[in-house]
Amino acid sequence: MEARAVRKHIRSSPRKMRTVVNVVRGKKVPEALDTLNFLPQKVTRDVKLTILSAVHNLIDRNKDERIDEEELVISEIRVDEGPAFKRFRPVSRGRAHPILKRTCHLTVVVSDPAASQDSETVEVDVEVEVESGEE
Repeated sequence: MEARAVRKHIRSSPRKMRTVVNVVRGKKVPEALDTLNFLPQKVTRDVKLTILSAVHNLIDRNKDERIDEEELVISEIRVDEGPAFKRFRPVSRGRAHPILKRTCHLTVVVSDPAASQDSETVEVDVEVEVESGEE
């Protein structure tokens, strides 16, 4: 079981967002939320809200099943570049320098590790003893 949440047009550059996202990638949801509480960056609020939205999307999709929120894992978290606002800054001699106010898109996929283990194929190692022909 997995569910995703997408948050678009976040007013932060993708480069700044990726430093926060790399910290929580692959962690369990409660551990990731606790980690985000102690990071000083402004974008941690957007990351927390998106993770919680993905968890609630998973719960809403599977209303008949009991889901343990403590065991959910952030299986995928991705930051993509969004559109940039183009502004101009006046400089000397009547010129203007461009300024790009960047935005980004955040995608979070939360999954249940027990469900992903059941769907994976199990590989079995078989050891074969070969008798040598020398006696």
